[in-house]
Amino acid sequence: MTSPTPAETRGPAAVPPTPDAPHVVVVPDSFKGSLAAPDVAAALRDGVLAAAPDARVTCLAMADGGEGTLDALLTTWRSPVRQAATVDAVGRATTARYAVSPDGRTGVVELAEASGLPAVSDVPLQPLHAGTRGTGDVAAAVLDAGVQEVLVCLGGSASTDGGAGLLVGLGARLLDADGRPVPDGGEGLAQVASLDLSGLHPRARQVRWRLAVDVTNPLVGELGAAAVFAPQKGAGAGEVAFLDEALTRWADLLERETGVRTHDLPGAGAAGGVPAALVALLGAEPEPGATLVAEAVGLPAAIEDAVLVLTGEGSFDSQSVRGKVADGVARLAAASPARPPVVVVAGQVLLPAEQTRAAGITAAFSIAPGPVGLDDLMSRTAARLTDVAASVTNLTLARR
Repeated sequence: MTSPTPAETRGPAAVPPTPDAPHVVVVPDSFKGSLAAPDVAAALRDGVLAAAPDARVTCLAMADGGEGTLDALLTTWRSPVRQAATVDAVGRATTARYAVSPDGRTGVVELAEASGLPAVSDVPLQPLHAGTRGTGDVAAAVLDAGVQEVLVCLGGSASTDGGAGLLVGLGARLLDADGRPVPDGGEGLAQVASLDLSGLHPRARQVRWRLAVDVTNPLVGELGAAAVFAPQKGAGAGEVAFLDEALTRWADLLERETGVRTHDLPGAGAAGGVPAALVALLGAEPEPGATLVAEAVGLPAAIEDAVLVLTGEGSFDSQSVRGKVADGVARLAAASPARPPVVVVAGQVLLPAEQTRAAGITAAFSIAPGPVGLDDLMSRTAARLTDVAASVTNLTLARR
């Protein structure tokens, strides 16, 4: 994966840094519903420079591999947005964005662009029929661009189709017992009897596939894609049972065809089971999304001489230290030569200090100045991020 040299960014009040100026790395996730990751980074940067005008500040927008990852990479890479004609999760014509790294080696497909829930929020949820064929169309466009590696960002899926639709978008055919193509979505999985890969995109098996996941759920069972995530996509109890059985049938078929078992593969339950198809048929590698994004934006190199790393997200809780951005940042900081302190700035902090320290995070601070309503907090997010970042910077540099 491409790892660009991070660019230092300076605020309007900054003064030119001296050779021994403190280096602060700002690497936040988005504050969902309030600020995108690049805007969060800018607000934190302003706070750092207010406290230390001569500081070197490196801003990197982060994401955990789900929605928002494409924007974070486009910002860091400064790459032009590319678009592909495709269909949404219920089969309506649409367009979806994708990205190619500056060196042309890595293509980025964000599943939510074509197959996400927000794009079909104007119609009733269709848990049995929604599929990922549109994401397959986008992946085919990325392959046509000549990349050597495809990063598929999973999250925000509207479907539970085990990645079958994505394969169809890449040119595969899923056939029932009579040799007819099966319908899109989990409904089709219950009917599929064979695979025809003769029309698969010619480059599909020539590139490296990496899957950014932020869950460890298996494909099937009580913790699987259907049981845990399908209710969020409109599935009732009967439909959950149907989808779990359909995914099991799909996993059985994939194992017969490839010898690869995906039923209980950690992470295979992400995005309605998409990893199952890509792992079994294309050798895809599921990895923690935050780690992949950190590598892509050049975070390991950025923190080598940092004296402080600031990260942030809307809510800092137990999930934050289980593969989310804060967790990935803390792990990289702990492995770096400088071992800089990592401080989280969040809308709300719900994780106790002891668990925060155990995760390798020095401290976590809320931007709420006291009892305050959510609307008020969100309306002044940027200003409060700047205030807290200034305080953290003052404290950190005073200790030096």
